[in-house]
Amino acid sequence: MRRTLPTALAAAVLAAAAVPGISLAAAAPRALEWGPCPADVTPSTGLQCSKLSVPLDHRNPGGQQIEIEISRLASKKPEKRRGVLLTNPGGPSSGLNYPAQLAQFSLPQEVLDSYDVIGFDPRGIGHSTPVTCGLSAEQQKYGNVPPYARDGADVAKHAEEVKEIAEKCTTSKTASMLPYISTANTARDMDRIREVLGESKISYAGSSWGTHLGAVYTTLFPQRSDRFLLDSNLAPGGWDYPSDRLYSQGVEDRFPDFAKYAAANDREYHLGATPEQVTAKYFALAAQLDRKPVEAPDGRYDGTLFRLITFSQLYGGPQLPWLAKAWQALSAGQPPPPLPGETGGVGSPEVAENLVSGRYYIICSDSRWPTSVQTYQRNVAADRIRYPLFGAAGANIQPCAFWPDPIEAPVQIGDRGPSNVLMVQNLRDPATPLAGARKLRQAFGDRARMVTVDAGGHGVYPFTHNECAQYAATTFLTTGERPEQDLACSAAAEPR
Repeated sequence: MRRTLPTALAAAVLAAAAVPGISLAAAAPRALEWGPCPADVTPSTGLQCSKLSVPLDHRNPGGQQIEIEISRLASKKPEKRRGVLLTNPGGPSSGLNYPAQLAQFSLPQEVLDSYDVIGFDPRGIGHSTPVTCGLSAEQQKYGNVPPYARDGADVAKHAEEVKEIAEKCTTSKTASMLPYISTANTARDMDRIREVLGESKISYAGSSWGTHLGAVYTTLFPQRSDRFLLDSNLAPGGWDYPSDRLYSQGVEDRFPDFAKYAAANDREYHLGATPEQVTAKYFALAAQLDRKPVEAPDGRYDGTLFRLITFSQLYGGPQLPWLAKAWQALSAGQPPPPLPGETGGVGSPEVAENLVSGRYYIICSDSRWPTSVQTYQRNVAADRIRYPLFGAAGANIQPCAFWPDPIEAPVQIGDRGPSNVLMVQNLRDPATPLAGARKLRQAFGDRARMVTVDAGGHGVYPFTHNECAQYAATTFLTTGERPEQDLACSAAAEPR
């Protein structure tokens, strides 16, 4: 049975009307005062930060206000500047550093000249007014990706664990914010950012969950949308239960790239001389760790964590050598080596807890998830067979099953609006698979064109060096020109 909101919280939202764009007049926001960014934001030449007050409930613009932290990497060529480019790295997670990261990863100079590149922390996350569920370290262990369930009993056990997480979230000290932390309201915050920057339209570059945020914004505010670049795309429903289940397809798509890499380097890693042998090693090592986990100072490496580590390290080509070394160590009963550049995680325990909690607030408020534990048990049993690598994780239960009903219906992505969307997508993306991107492309109709890249991993622009995709994306952002039809780019010259 779906949980209901606590009485006091329910009373606060009874009058909320499901008005997609929110037409109530709001007080004009004050001009931004730019200054130094928070101390934990990576120093970057020219990156400035500011705060903007927005309504917690956009239907009540004069009510409680929350703060949104914003960053700016201003164009240094005012004669070439054409507007602002709002950005989002996905997650949902902090985006203050993202403009500097894009510049670091060779966002073309003509793009940097054309726009003030804007980052921000989504409502509820980071330096924007944060939320919390008060989760323990154990409750954050798997982040927001469900653990692998070996059978129906594992699903039932995990259901009790996530039910407790939902209880904590809906009774935490920030529970009064819970109904309003959503993708749609984050999109409305973006429109307030547009307004305070004095722009009639915004351009946008978003990745992963950021593609859903961009799709929602350009659906709610089509005439205020200029050029929208969506990279590594979620399906039209965003991060919902079908999206969780798509992880299973994504791993099946991407894993052969790792198997080929490990087999080609069998002299170094000894994981199998053929891709088939490496695949067999995956199942054997998972079973070995289920029987006898590897104990380490930083945790207990069982088969569930091994599967999650493998999934997460399929995101990029540069991560494959580390993943092979991690397999090698675990096979020998040793913990994996530190990740390259690892400095102890995402920050303080409070930062880590906020990241996990903020994601639950958003994804569980965006859509209705199945409420029956039996539904998850059936789907886990089916996906374990259909997608043996990761299906029994992707189909597992999340706290959203025990969440209060959202106060607003999901935004329906459609084809009404200007033809100003360019999607870029790897063919073998483990986190946002091509199957979901195709559904979003279909929903957009003629509003969008899609550029697919014969590559594996999560993220295309500007993080890879596929000249075909780079040219299409840069041309779109700087001139507005898109391919006349969907474009298929062949593999990049370097291995991925």
